[in-house]
Amino acid sequence: MSRRAETLAVAGPPSSAEPVHLLVDSTGLKLSGAGEWLVEKHGTSRRRSWRKLHIGVDADTGRIVAAALTTNDVDDGSQVGPLLDQIDDPIASLTGDGAYDQDGVYGEVAARHPDAAVIVPPRSSGVPSETAENAPTPRDRHLQAIAEHGRMGWQKASGYNWRALVEADIGRWKRVIGHALRSQTNERQAAEVAIAVDVLNRMLELGRPSYVRIV
Repeated sequence: MSRRAETLAVAGPPSSAEPVHLLVDSTGLKLSGAGEWLVEKHGTSRRRSWRKLHIGVDADTGRIVAAALTTNDVDDGSQVGPLLDQIDDPIASLTGDGAYDQDGVYGEVAARHPDAAVIVPPRSSGVPSETAENAPTPRDRHLQAIAEHGRMGWQKASGYNWRALVEADIGRWKRVIGHALRSQTNERQAAEVAIAVDVLNRMLELGRPSYVRIV
């Protein structure tokens, strides 16, 4: 079963009828090891390594629509392109925390979805671009809105607060799937992550309430 996981094809989430409001974030997953048994037997333990899980969540449905697994030294912003490449639906917006405040992130989104909004808080030390007065960039407009309304006002007006949903999905991953990867090779770990995504999405569909409007 473990060896066959290297070639296992897991179906991705179904397409959405509407443009996706994508929320992105990352978290760490430990690599399972001997753990407590090694400590009890030899009085020591080897240093455990871990992987970084990058996920994209549909803000409207809560489904995980993209996931990437990297080494722990990979920058969050560098994975925006690989996450977007997994989504066939049009993107209406991409929202992430301050780690995604990079020109490359804006460029990756613009190259694939020119009309999509990028909702990322500029760093506190952020400064406007040289063209901010005459031709402001999306980041410049964020800085202008923060200067005028404050960060809390910008968060409310921009919809940044929806980012809490991706944090909730990461918490759900840790509670249901766990904090560690059980597989030992890159291919098997990728299959393990794909299976976990499918499981969490199916659980979400089973547990989603149905609303009926009463007139």
